[in-house]
Amino acid sequence: MNDELETIRKKKIAKMFEKMNKPKVKIYTTNSCPYCQLAKDFLRERGIKFDEINVEFDQKAASEMIEKSGQMGVPVIDINGTIIIGFDREAILRALK
Repeated sequence: MNDELETIRKKKIAKMFEKMNKPKVKIYTTNSCPYCQLAKDFLRERGIKFDEINVEFDQKAASEMIEKSGQMGVPVIDINGTIIIGFDREAILRALK
C-alpha cells in the first residue's frame, strides 16, 4: 500500500515539473500571413504546443500584440514573455531553451 502511494506521489510530482518546464507559447497571426504558417509549422515539427491568436478580426488581441511588441505586423511570437517579431528560427530556438 505504501509503495503504491509513493508511486502515485512521484508521478504527480513528475507531472508538476513537466508542466513547469513546458514553454508557454502564443503566436499572433492573420489568415493570409505565409510567415505565420511557417512559424506554426516550425513549432509543430518540434512538438511545441502553442496558442494561436488571430488578430485579423479581433481588435482586442491586435491591441495586446501591439502593446507587447510595438509592431503591427505578424507573426509576433511570445515565448515565456520573450517577444519575437517575425519568423526567426534562431530566436525561437533560443527562447525555447
